[in-house]
Amino acid sequence: MRGFPKKRRKVSSPLFALNDDHRAITDMAQTFAREKIAPHALDWDERKHFPTDVLREAAALGMAGIYAREDIGGSGLSRLDAVLIFEALSRGCPTVAAYLSIHNMCAWMIDRFGDAAQREKWGPGLCGMDLLASYCLTEPSAGSDAAAIKMKARRDGDFYVLDGVKQFISGAGVSDLYVIMARTSDEGARGLTAFVVEKDRLSFGANEKKMGWNAQPTRQVICEDCRVPAQNRLGDEGQGFRIAMAGLDGGRLNIAACSLGGAAEALDKAVTYMGERQAFGKKLDTFQALQFRLADMAIDLEASRTFLWRAASALDAKTPDATALCAMAKKFVTDACFAVANDALQLHGGYGYLADYGVEKIVRDLRVHQILEGSNEIMRLIVARHLIENRG
Repeated sequence: MRGFPKKRRKVSSPLFALNDDHRAITDMAQTFAREKIAPHALDWDERKHFPTDVLREAAALGMAGIYAREDIGGSGLSRLDAVLIFEALSRGCPTVAAYLSIHNMCAWMIDRFGDAAQREKWGPGLCGMDLLASYCLTEPSAGSDAAAIKMKARRDGDFYVLDGVKQFISGAGVSDLYVIMARTSDEGARGLTAFVVEKDRLSFGANEKKMGWNAQPTRQVICEDCRVPAQNRLGDEGQGFRIAMAGLDGGRLNIAACSLGGAAEALDKAVTYMGERQAFGKKLDTFQALQFRLADMAIDLEASRTFLWRAASALDAKTPDATALCAMAKKFVTDACFAVANDALQLHGGYGYLADYGVEKIVRDLRVHQILEGSNEIMRLIVARHLIENRG
């Protein structure tokens, strides 16, 4: 199995046709998902196993620093490339792909906002996945309202002292680095500052018992008089909210791509099942009502894919409406794809409810995508705010 093409043409991507480089990237990610992830996905889910060895194999192919710069070992690819990769990986397991998305977001934040010393210290390890990373924004009483974050960061000489708790942190307890947003002043969103904190400075809660996403741990990250060197601050004081929001634009596209890949796999399972299962002496796929249902599911997936590519291209081009388009795509794609996966379960009848068929796992995994990276209700607020601020 080969990694990404070494010499990629720096061209703007067409919206409705992939070029040879895009196809090579997609084929590579699909092959990895099919050979390294899919055969183990049900077992990992059942055992709640976090497959760090497989994640590092993905990193060897360039998938741990997808849009980090090449001088620190990144692949230097585009946001469109990223959504193609995460859709493909999610056909093997949305949970594994979603953690890889979070890791990539952290790697990009350090590459984009870190100083030369930080990029040199952490960048190669993140891109090679010798260092795993987690993103820490949400708190027990502050989720969608990021400006309400309470974790404090108090300057003490050459250190900051962090106190507070982060909630629902993917990879917590296993990851080596944590990008943490904490409050250095009481000025709302402008009072947040970003820090990179090593694992040995932190404490962790118990692994949460979840509906899905069982192949990655989710824990509280606890800071109690946590002394962090000032040189671990990412950007200037007060830049944390801007850094967080910049990371979330791409994160929202990636999690939507994870929904798309999972739903596409669920649809394929439904099509296969309906070609095998019989009712009233005929195969299920000969009933017109069920054919129409399959058609609607396929249409929703293709609409989601087109929307996702559009938003990713806007983010690559840094258009003024990129943030709004990312929010639109996240809301539309995660809603549509959860519905497709749920319909695929229904088309399996009672067998869809059984773990061995794999459809119920996809439904469980995709449900949280409508909540994380900003709930879909918040996505509506972002879109509405963009419309109001830009009315003629």
